[in-house]
Amino acid sequence: MSVQVSIPTPLRNLTNNIDTVDAAGATIGEVLHDLEKQFPGIGDRLLDANGEVRRFVNIYLNGEDVRFLDNKNTAVKTNDEVSIVPAIAGG
Repeated sequence: MSVQVSIPTPLRNLTNNIDTVDAAGATIGEVLHDLEKQFPGIGDRLLDANGEVRRFVNIYLNGEDVRFLDNKNTAVKTNDEVSIVPAIAGG
């Protein structure tokens, strides 16, 4: 199955400046793995050395933060929308 993934501006250099890409998978983790296969290097920006979503990266499924769902095991369906949003620090 395929979902649409919104790519934030800081990562678009890895997706040939494409802002929305299709990725396959039944879970968020599989979708992230497919993104890495399509766009080598993007996984390093999204996942830490343990394969977990980096602390400063927020991933949303249809507007809901996957950290409050089932993290990388969150199930996705065809036509779902996944958004990658880098955390913004300020003070």
